[in-house]
Amino acid sequence: MREFFGKLFGGYVFWNLVAMALVVVALCFGVKYGLEFYTHHGEGIVVPEVKGLTYSKARLLLEEDGLVIMISDSGYNKKYPADYILAQTPGYGTRVKEGHTVYVTVNSPSSPTFAIPDLVDNSSLREAEAKLMAIGFRLLPAQRVSGERDWVYGIICRGRRVSNGDRISIEYPLTLMVGNGSVGENDEFEYVAPDPVTPIQEEGDVDEFEEIGEIDN
Repeated sequence: MREFFGKLFGGYVFWNLVAMALVVVALCFGVKYGLEFYTHHGEGIVVPEVKGLTYSKARLLLEEDGLVIMISDSGYNKKYPADYILAQTPGYGTRVKEGHTVYVTVNSPSSPTFAIPDLVDNSSLREAEAKLMAIGFRLLPAQRVSGERDWVYGIICRGRRVSNGDRISIEYPLTLMVGNGSVGENDEFEYVAPDPVTPIQEEGDVDEFEEIGEIDN
């Protein structure tokens, strides 16, 4: 045993082990600092603030800094003009490499439209309110009609009755036509849809109902 350790810690073997350890340490430091140098760690381009600019101005600003702009989403805020940048990723002040893509959300030129879900003669007042409000529609006080209490018999938008599947601007409030309880659950009742009322338009207003289908009876 003494002879084994004597050979192990002898001059030749010992210095070989020390040399191997130094090589391993050198490789670790070389990989660490080599990668940082190769990827320009700690260096980069500071992303400018483009939120609040128009898309054309934001594009010029980013391209001047060697960055790329791409529209990832759109939103709608009537307070701002079309192509207004609502959000950006990565945010202002982030350091990125040259050629990095900055994703932006732009303001849509018109309010989004959503299809009316299957609610008419198929849901209660509470269910209809929950579904429409989840989409983002604003509701006016319900209009009571003859029928089973709190059962939805129709939907009115801007003075005109709309049907399931019609696409309506999120800006327009809706009125639910619900039963007033004058007909019980077990009574026979046949609901007759009222004649459509032509909505009053302001000058220059676009008729949002040109594409609305025929009224269900």
